[in-house]
Amino acid sequence: MPNSLRPPAAPGQPLGTPPIIDREESWVAFNERVLEEACDPAVPLLERVRFLAIFHSNLDEFFMIRVSGIHQQIEAGVEVLSHQGRTPRQRMATLGPAIRHTLTRARKVQKALLETLEDHRIEVVRYRDLPVAERRAWDQGFVERLLPVLTPLAVSSAFPFPFISNLSLNLAVLVTAPDGEQRLARIKIPDHLPRLVRVDDSDTPEHGPVRFLRIEDIVAANLGHLFPGMKTGRAWAFRVTRDADVDIREDEADDLLKYIEEELRKRRFGEAVRLEVAWDMPNDMVRRLQDGLGLRDDDVYRSAGVIDPTGLTRLCDLELPALKWPSMTPRAHRDLTGPGVFDRIARGDVLLHHPFDAFTPIAEFVRQAARDPAVLAIKQTLYRTSGNSPVIGALLEAVEAGKQVAAVVELKARFDEENNITWARQLEQAGVHVIYGVPGLKTHAKLCLVVRREDNGLRRYAHIGTGNYNPVTARIYTDLGLFTCDPDLTADVADLFNRITGFAQPAGYRRLLVAPRFLKAGLLDRIHRERKAAKKGRPAHIILKCNAIIDPDVISAVYAASQAGVRVDLLIRGICGVVPGRPGLSETVHVRSVVGRFLEHSRVYWFHNDGDPEVYLGSADLMGRNLDRRVEVLTPVLSPSIRNWLRDTYLERYLTETGRSRVMAEDGSWTRLRDADPEGADVHQQFLRDTRR
Repeated sequence: MPNSLRPPAAPGQPLGTPPIIDREESWVAFNERVLEEACDPAVPLLERVRFLAIFHSNLDEFFMIRVSGIHQQIEAGVEVLSHQGRTPRQRMATLGPAIRHTLTRARKVQKALLETLEDHRIEVVRYRDLPVAERRAWDQGFVERLLPVLTPLAVSSAFPFPFISNLSLNLAVLVTAPDGEQRLARIKIPDHLPRLVRVDDSDTPEHGPVRFLRIEDIVAANLGHLFPGMKTGRAWAFRVTRDADVDIREDEADDLLKYIEEELRKRRFGEAVRLEVAWDMPNDMVRRLQDGLGLRDDDVYRSAGVIDPTGLTRLCDLELPALKWPSMTPRAHRDLTGPGVFDRIARGDVLLHHPFDAFTPIAEFVRQAARDPAVLAIKQTLYRTSGNSPVIGALLEAVEAGKQVAAVVELKARFDEENNITWARQLEQAGVHVIYGVPGLKTHAKLCLVVRREDNGLRRYAHIGTGNYNPVTARIYTDLGLFTCDPDLTADVADLFNRITGFAQPAGYRRLLVAPRFLKAGLLDRIHRERKAAKKGRPAHIILKCNAIIDPDVISAVYAASQAGVRVDLLIRGICGVVPGRPGLSETVHVRSVVGRFLEHSRVYWFHNDGDPEVYLGSADLMGRNLDRRVEVLTPVLSPSIRNWLRDTYLERYLTETGRSRVMAEDGSWTRLRDADPEGADVHQQFLRDTRR
């Protein structure tokens, strides 16, 4: 982008870069919005527990990926400045206190939730508070079912510090021998055991309290069985978080599948980046753990509540409908669930809106293609899918029916690598042509292409989506999917598959915006077009809905458009690097974020285009990784009726709702709109009402 389009750098900022809010700090603010849902009395109680668990699960991944990356930079002596003009060490100095602040709030939320659960006769009890008879029964159960699988490990000068696996729950205890010698021992709670176990058989609070025990409490109460003849002190829980970012060097891997399997094994042994300990663990014990793990004081996080509250999701399994979201039945698209799915798509494009529309038509699209004698070939991208995927089943059925089937399986889908390796092997063994993407790039595009022989020759049908081909997440993520047989769009999809599976190098695409070569430039062109229209005094408006916007070139273009008078509405779920509402820079930029019952996942980009609006949907967020280092696709929506619905209903609801929206200020802070409008509409509830009409 020409430097003339970039706004002046802020003080302390590298010359030539636009003002950008720090990515990590913006992420922390997003996770705070998740935590807000956990303390919102309007959210059903067990769903609030689930939000608390999501908050902590998000934080785990943040440490494993983002914080570990900054640690590596510090250890390597990297002094490259961020967009905010900070070194890695300075970034951690700011980030650490921000994380601790959110954790302090999370501990208060956890305490309040556990107290409220008790009011509903759902209790997480301590072992010491059980009646004597119940403790005896649990002691016997420990000997029979737990003791055989536990392995205590001693730490001393004669014993090396034991390896502590990533995110495992552990107990630390001082053990004293009869001769007075003391050793620190570590007991790992096996990963396959539930964090919470039922104390009794009460099904509902009406029949008596529903009580749970922490598994670590049971182990801590029975240390004598683990260390016979020794004196044991009190046990304290702790947990270690490690670097879990798999480093893929494809040019060094002759067999990518085997290479990734090896890297996944290494993930368990990544460098430690965080130590969580019980709030009252003695300082000398904390120091011994720190030293053994090679961690600094700033890497230690004390917890006054349950360590790893993600285990509290066990409570959400209780059959208590009154304490959960009302059940929902996704809308079934009649024309796409019967035998004539291709006839329906041939009559015009169809848009699905998940989770309000069922995932079934997507599986049915592939299944009918597998069974239709007129279908010659199926091509499919798979980034993340479920353990019992109907799409995978349909692809296997298609191979058995003699179809040509190609599947692009992205082995580098973070934290889904093992699942994808399993599916890749199964597909290959069945005869599917399995491709592992483009070297050096993740294939993140969501595409399915069917080639069918018809009376007038071959015809292609495609599904282009914003979400993964996963029926599980399709019930909890908001996503969009477009069925089309438009010749230009489907020809572009075919060209892209040839690019991925072979050595084709298209000079361009007819209508699709494809990363890494064309998507970013296409979006920048459309943003600049709005800027030029505004400069000429014509109406100009941009709406960008995605999970994150952090790319400097896109942010610069947004600032330039705003300075020309373009209204820019940003609907950003998570990370937002844009500074909104700053005089002379971004006065016409407005940023909203919706966090609610469903995870916002769809990407929609709308441009006024001088009264002939353009709207795109697809897989790409506005981040460097999506625009420059991934295979991504945005498709234009060509159907006027779908385009109108996306603007006048879909986007309009997000722009006007106040039930789950937060608005971002110039300083990066967020204000919840419902605080000013307690009766404000909830966008997810609006879409749910549509399914019942």
